Amino acid sequence: MAVRTTLARSIMVALAACSGNVYASQFDWSVYVTGEHTDNAALTTTAPISTNVLAPGVTFAYTQQGSAVQANVTGNLEYRNYSGNTFANQTVAQVAGQANWAVIPQRLDLTVQDYAGVAPVNSLAANAPGNQQQTNVLAIGPTLHFRVGEGMTGDAEVHYINSYASKVDEFNSSRGQAALRLFRDISPTDQISGNVEYQHVDFSSSTAGSNYDDYAAYARYTSRLTHLSIDASLGWSQIKFTQGGSYSSPLARIVLGWSLTPRSTITINGAYQYADAAQDMLQPTNVSVGGELVPLQPLTEAMDATRGTIGVGSVVISSDVYKERQISATYSYRDERLNFSVVPSYSKLDYINTTTLNQSAKGLGFTTDYKLTQSVSISGFATGERVTYDSIDRHDKGYRYGLAFNHQLTQHWSWGTSYVRQIQHSDTVGQSYHENEYLVTVVYKR
Repeated sequence: MAVRTTLARSIMVALAACSGNVYASQFDWSVYVTGEHTDNAALTTTAPISTNVLAPGVTFAYTQQGSAVQANVTGNLEYRNYSGNTFANQTVAQVAGQANWAVIPQRLDLTVQDYAGVAPVNSLAANAPGNQQQTNVLAIGPTLHFRVGEGMTGDAEVHYINSYASKVDEFNSSRGQAALRLFRDISPTDQISGNVEYQHVDFSSSTAGSNYDDYAAYARYTSRLTHLSIDASLGWSQIKFTQGGSYSSPLARIVLGWSLTPRSTITINGAYQYADAAQDMLQPTNVSVGGELVPLQPLTEAMDATRGTIGVGSVVISSDVYKERQISATYSYRDERLNFSVVPSYSKLDYINTTTLNQSAKGLGFTTDYKLTQSVSISGFATGERVTYDSIDRHDKGYRYGLAFNHQLTQHWSWGTSYVRQIQHSDTVGQSYHENEYLVTVVYKR
């Protein structure tokens, strides 16, 4: 699986982050080796393949909060070697990076965003090693800040966006995006804005379907209180295909974070909008609650922290536009020894052109981590999801659960072991399976 494009774009984000003031920055990294045994690597209904995997990797995190440059980049690069040549060896990468450079302070900024991950090639098949690919979405462009009379400011933005998948060529695209925004503070903590956005999408492959223009106009309200954070948008959007066809719909988004107590928080993330896979990958992944960033990604995507390796995402990699209805909530509790989260979620996708993947999904997840001592902890997770494909009358029920043990030997060295079981029941022939995974990981952290 090629990752050269992903790495090049990640380096670009890092260079953008380093191109200004280098003060107040921090760079952390770790190297690890994971040994894995699975009793059904291909996730088949019959004749399961048992194999061992050796997976060395490196993780990194870079943050900078300077007056000229602000950046937050995290990543993971891993090589997977399968015993007995049962599957082709893989190199995979996972990156989430944002950088902002104040070229002219309070007047002109340059922003870079890059998101890379592993996704299925065919979403209707199991996430076996042969059904995985590398994806990447890069956005870069300037933002001009200006004033409009007393008490009002504005932004004019232009971005170039590139989406890439190593196997599904229909996902590859070049996009031009422009936006005009007007802001007014209505209190020290509250702000309203009017936003007009335009995006032109040009696909690289002739089999991807029609290029299109995306128009959106909406009002946005944000509030940043000590214990409550609100980001709500309401407006209208329209999709126009260059080869004919126009679709319009209301647009609504909500991101809410509420600090119930100093130890517990609730976050809610919802959307009703037209989108595609590349746009979904560029959506915010966290919200500030009481000054702390809380993840917004569904638990089914974050659960592989227990597994200890890069997981396969759930986004359907295609060129098609869909109407998205989704809402998820997260309750989190944290103290000195115990952390746990509960995440219910619901989503419904209705595709415009190819309706085969029209789907609705309901999920529930749970994670927990408990410190037995200052150096020894145990953790676990459990998730369940039901997916219904409306057009092809298919129903899947998937379950994953696991336990992990971790021991911090020294300031730099640690090791851990984990067990993960996953089960899928499907009314489609050949899509039911179960798998047991056993993993041991040794880590050196800077």
